[in-house]
Amino acid sequence: MELRQLEYLVAVADEANFTRAAARLHVAQPGVSAQIRRLERELGQDLLDRSGRTVRPTDAGDAVLPYARAALAAVDGLRSVVGELTGLLRGRVAVGMITGCSSLDLARLLAEFHRDHPGVEITLTEGNSDQLVRSLREGHLDLAWVGLAGPPPPDLATQVIVDEPLLAAVGHDDPLAARTSITVTALARHPLICLPRGTGLRSAGDAAFGSLGLQPRIAFEATSPELLVQLAGQGLGVALLPESVARAGKAEVRPLTITRPRPSSRLDLAWRAEGPTSSAARALIAHARAVLAEVTAGASADR
Repeated sequence: MELRQLEYLVAVADEANFTRAAARLHVAQPGVSAQIRRLERELGQDLLDRSGRTVRPTDAGDAVLPYARAALAAVDGLRSVVGELTGLLRGRVAVGMITGCSSLDLARLLAEFHRDHPGVEITLTEGNSDQLVRSLREGHLDLAWVGLAGPPPPDLATQVIVDEPLLAAVGHDDPLAARTSITVTALARHPLICLPRGTGLRSAGDAAFGSLGLQPRIAFEATSPELLVQLAGQGLGVALLPESVARAGKAEVRPLTITRPRPSSRLDLAWRAEGPTSSAARALIAHARAVLAEVTAGASADR
């Protein structure tokens, strides 16, 4: 039995798919399958049910997985302890980022940390905010940049990065372009262009409509705010956008203030409230918080 076999088993169980697990591990998919088969032969039991559209643990797999996770956590802890004693930080940190976010120089932040701590392996996963929050809670991610529309979940700690209102945006030829604002009630009468469910911006918009008992008419969904701007610019509906994106797209769209109520959403850095178990994760969280505090202070000084 090898540690990598346990690592592969956990990854496939988490992803419910061999291909996604291989991509997460940065290895070839046939290698993942072969190593898990070897582990199953050694244990004399099938650990994964491969018969459905998604891969699921068998009863034996469910029994084995807690021990596999504990073994991997113990190895990470061992590396962290030795690293702390030698002054060389080691380990692995899993980072999450909302899909399509271009407002942060995440690459530079991670590169700076990597230069200071070359012994730490960093992985990055994109997803919608609800997926990232779930991964944080389940321990698959150590920290993540997520969009939130209301108070953070009580089991997560957060640091606000950006807090801005949602605006409506229409093409310059749209009849609404003659206005400067629009109410949520009026918005409900128009086809909307927005991010998918599970994103912070979509949750903020849905909450605004829900507070008035309204059901929005969603015409288009896309994960890229820039594509939302383009669709609205072509007269295909009213886009719901963060203020910074709506103002930046003035050449293509006319931004309108949304009133009664005024929805807003935040971009937060989030991590588990009880704290990560590894010193590497704690170090990256501290680094990210310090960098983001400097950025926020600089933005406030420029106003």
